[in-house]
Amino acid sequence: MNSNERLLTSLAHKEPDRIPFDLGGTLVTGINVNAHRRLRRRLGLPEEPEVLDRVTQMAETGDDVRERLGVDVKSVRPRFPSRSGLARDLGVEGEHDRLIDEFGMGWQMPASGGHYYDLYLSPLAGVTTVREIERYPWPDPLDPGRFTGLRERADAVVHGEGRGFVAERMSSGMWEHAMWLRGYEQFYADMVLEPELVHAIMSKELELKMAYWGRVIELLEGHTVIISEADDLGGQDGLLVSLEMYKELIWPYHKRLFEFLKGKARNGTKVLIFFHNDGAIFETLPLLVEIGVDIMNPWQVNCRGMGDTAKFKREWGKDLTIWGGSCDTQRVLPFGTPQEVRDETRRRIEDLAPGGGFVFAPIHVIQGGVPPENIMAWWETLQEYGSGAS
Repeated sequence: MNSNERLLTSLAHKEPDRIPFDLGGTLVTGINVNAHRRLRRRLGLPEEPEVLDRVTQMAETGDDVRERLGVDVKSVRPRFPSRSGLARDLGVEGEHDRLIDEFGMGWQMPASGGHYYDLYLSPLAGVTTVREIERYPWPDPLDPGRFTGLRERADAVVHGEGRGFVAERMSSGMWEHAMWLRGYEQFYADMVLEPELVHAIMSKELELKMAYWGRVIELLEGHTVIISEADDLGGQDGLLVSLEMYKELIWPYHKRLFEFLKGKARNGTKVLIFFHNDGAIFETLPLLVEIGVDIMNPWQVNCRGMGDTAKFKREWGKDLTIWGGSCDTQRVLPFGTPQEVRDETRRRIEDLAPGGGFVFAPIHVIQGGVPPENIMAWWETLQEYGSGAS
């Protein structure tokens, strides 16, 4: 099998020749630039990686690393829009390097020793009416600059390199994006006290998503299009809001978006929904399967109720693929010994790989302090146990 065949076989819940491997094929399965620099040194490759995503400081994996490690997946991302709108680079202000994104949100990273950018400015924090939200200068999801060369790049990955690809989003998940625009505390209060503002922001987020993704699917006609979407519904010990509140205020927007995307599949196109959903989210699975989610990411094994990957496989393995779930990244990968990494990784492979429906990938972006010897122990375990896992 080539890499694309291997990936699609696993996504069809059949066992490929070996488990497909992703490192950097999405914005949530890559490696921090500092960790990547040390990994490249360990592999004997030129040391300075490119920063692919400025806010997360995720590195571009690099074709040399893909070839050396046998990475099966590559990201097909939108380009920058031709009109910058609200976006601007503020440079260093005081102790932080700052930028404003195209939605008007402000992000900052310590100018010295920073690892990634954090939110510091929520532009809708002060709005009090639906009309203010509607009149806000939202970005244009159909700006032609976003789609420059998109089809050609996808074709090159599949037909030229023989790899699978993931189509990347223009913005984060609808709910988390709405919270960033409004501010977490204010948005949570709105969900109880001002639900009309919640619906106004979520409706606009949905409108932008449908326009952007509709155009992507049209351009990628005939391909299997893995749609990278996200919304972190969980924390370490449970959901961020009650399941009832999620179902009432947020889930309907997920439902409308995913049903719209599936409905765009025609003329040989197949649409698969990759849903990045952090935290202790096991109880959301029935709702997500109901609305067409195909792939769960990252499956944080160290969160409450998430550690029994064998249970997941028994109960949901025929419905959902796990893309991630390969090793505890809160404790074991950054702080464990290489042997602990090997033991943890082997356990996850044995639980998740039989019957397909598993893509071996990091649980979110590998952080800057993860030692290269642990990354290599993780990868070497895949090489040892990733074939004929059942």
